[in-house]
Amino acid sequence: MHSHLLAALDDGVKNHAEALEIIRQFHQLGYRKLITTPHIMSDTYRNTPQTILSTLHELKSEISKAEIPVQVEAAAEYYLDENVLAMLDSDSQLLTFSGSYFLFETNFYSEPFQLNDFIFKSIVKGYKPILAHPERYTYMTPEKAEDLFHRGVLMQINSLSLIGFYGKPIQKLAQKIIDQKWVHALGSDCHNLLQAQLQTEIIQDKYYRKALDLPLLNNKL
Repeated sequence: MHSHLLAALDDGVKNHAEALEIIRQFHQLGYRKLITTPHIMSDTYRNTPQTILSTLHELKSEISKAEIPVQVEAAAEYYLDENVLAMLDSDSQLLTFSGSYFLFETNFYSEPFQLNDFIFKSIVKGYKPILAHPERYTYMTPEKAEDLFHRGVLMQINSLSLIGFYGKPIQKLAQKIIDQKWVHALGSDCHNLLQAQLQTEIIQDKYYRKALDLPLLNNKL
């Protein structure tokens, strides 16, 4: 779960051919299902459920032609801004997966002042919010991660974080979250072929294997 494989919708793949090559890489690693999650950001990537699902339909057609036995679904990675808050307030339907799960992210540098309100509203409305890559936010601490965990936020670690792809501090926080069993899902956050190829290295990591021993959502999505 969590990848950017819908062509030209965000900072992920540029075309279907690139997406197919990445999907082949995941298939070779044993993956049978991928949930791809393009950004929805009001000031940068103004995607909608309609644009996402339309591009997903195109990708599925290409996968079928290429005869790659991998199932692909799509949701979104919502950026926490006024747009998504307005969607919650107006009862607009968020693009979810496996029922009521949805993925969201925040800015990387400072905790949004509306974060707790957003979490509360989304849960009250029946959603199950999953915070994308909590280890990558500079405002995140083990204490803050624990607070979010107890507020009902599910947490998704980037597998790339476990091999130091984003730096040592991020790697250490990801390991801490796994040690504390606060992680609910692993995701590749794959944007390109290089990141897909690195998955071969990730599967040898001891923290990756430790996470797989937890009751991750990945096993039932």
